[in-house]
Amino acid sequence: MPARTAIDDATLRAYRETDYRVHGDAAITLKIDQPSAPLAALHERLHVASSAFITAANPFSQPSDPLRNEARQQALAEDLARLGFAAIPGIGQHPDNGWPGEPSFLVPGISLDAASALGTKHGQNAIVWSGADAVPRLILLR
Repeated sequence: MPARTAIDDATLRAYRETDYRVHGDAAITLKIDQPSAPLAALHERLHVASSAFITAANPFSQPSDPLRNEARQQALAEDLARLGFAAIPGIGQHPDNGWPGEPSFLVPGISLDAASALGTKHGQNAIVWSGADAVPRLILLR
């Protein structure tokens, strides 16, 4: 039985099809429900058992002005720093639906509860969380 959610089916489908790209030395592309050997290696290298891919852009999947998204993303970065997390920049980009890529962070070592709380605080419908199995999972927040 599917989870009950306020999020429409087209948006859920887009989330599941999106490429969640981690930049920098960790250059990884995450796909929902697909094991990621590079993510597992990153977890091992950083001695963490989990991570989350989080954005503050376009709250509730409503298009927002790029400057407002930049300010939201900065606020998320400040929250992560205040909580003691080192975040790796990335972008969530659907391969072909025309939705602009959303600046995001991969947050190694964050718990599901902490990641969900941040996603909720920053007006997101969902986050992507990976546990020790390094399988990115779509976590619905509403």
